Amino acid sequence: MVEREQDEWGYSSPPAGESAEEWVPTGIDVTVPSVARVYDAILGGKNNFAVDRAIADEALRNLSNEGAWHNRHILARGVRYLAGQGIDQFVDLGSGLPTVQNTHQVAQEVNPDAAVVYVDNDPIVLAHGRALLADNHRTRVVTADLRDPADVLGRPELLELVDLKRPVGLLLVAVLHHLADHEDPAGVVRAYRDALPPGSYVFITHFCDSTPEGRALEKIFLTQLGSGRFRPLEEIEGYFEGLELVEPGVVLLPLWRPDEPVTEPLSPEGHLSVGGIGRLPG
Repeated sequence: MVEREQDEWGYSSPPAGESAEEWVPTGIDVTVPSVARVYDAILGGKNNFAVDRAIADEALRNLSNEGAWHNRHILARGVRYLAGQGIDQFVDLGSGLPTVQNTHQVAQEVNPDAAVVYVDNDPIVLAHGRALLADNHRTRVVTADLRDPADVLGRPELLELVDLKRPVGLLLVAVLHHLADHEDPAGVVRAYRDALPPGSYVFITHFCDSTPEGRALEKIFLTQLGSGRFRPLEEIEGYFEGLELVEPGVVLLPLWRPDEPVTEPLSPEGHLSVGGIGRLPG
């Protein structure tokens, strides 16, 4: 078996001289696009196929990938904030493929003993996540469907690391917009919230229906990927029902606790998504 090269993030790439299509993990249909792989392609990653790149290219025809990077940056800021509040166990739902500033890296910079469980229903995420398992015993990758909270939170491999009697940092970063209305994303969030102990946090980012650019991008995603809803701000704020919002509330991603001063007005990419963190009282 040919060893796959891994970069500093534990991100495995195709062997030298091979394309992604030539080392497809067993069971992967390269003719069907994947949310995780399209996002990887938008970020300039290597673990994607032609069908994914076609959607990424279309999405980037009139917008840069700045919006995707805003999401990566708020992920790091949010996890750092949670770790600073004493949260030492994280469940990252719909985590996607590993890239820069992964949840476990940020959390474990603050607390080396922090536990992180990544959950995704895409088998390619597990294939790449094995690189994380090899040398980080405080990290797990679980293949499960986040739309079934009872199944996810009952998985033995999750419970090996996460004590659901203690506060948890639950991440739903850039994933709820891939649930259709009939899949009841608000209900999914409620189910997780109700299963968490007091003092837990829920961290959400979501595409926001606030600009013509966003609505145009939504059409591309819904038509070619089959998911990617841009919802009104009021609807996204409703996902935090029963939680105490952390300042500054649910805002455009660049404006959520930025590390450096933000230049306004924001670019169109800066208006694509909003995010926030809520705390379960108690």
